[in-house]
Amino acid sequence: MIKVYTSPSSTSSRKAKKWFATHEIPFKEKNFFNEELTNDELRRMLQMTENGTEDILSKRSNIYRDYEDRISQFSTNELIELIKKEPSILRRPIILDDYRMQVGFNEDEIRVFLPRNIRKQELTHALLLTGL
Repeated sequence: MIKVYTSPSSTSSRKAKKWFATHEIPFKEKNFFNEELTNDELRRMLQMTENGTEDILSKRSNIYRDYEDRISQFSTNELIELIKKEPSILRRPIILDDYRMQVGFNEDEIRVFLPRNIRKQELTHALLLTGL
């Protein structure tokens, strides 16, 4: 199951939810301002990053700026507690399934969440249109 972690004021979150609805892909939404993220959810996000905290933390947030000099020295538990206390430090949306994570909304990259058979059909259609 795809989980989409959102915030109500995020345009990117709204775009991601609309994209999944348009493509009739079931997902579960969790607004992390209304519902606290669990330690397990945050650990999973951190485990799935390629570049560590840089992938999921919003450098534009005021909270990030307050902690910027110290974040790299935080233990995993300290970082999790900070995120739980100050969820606005997260980029949004954060989209996860069993194998992938995407942070933010990118129309091209989000296509990895399409079922394989649909991606294959679209590729075949595109190739036919280009005459290859």
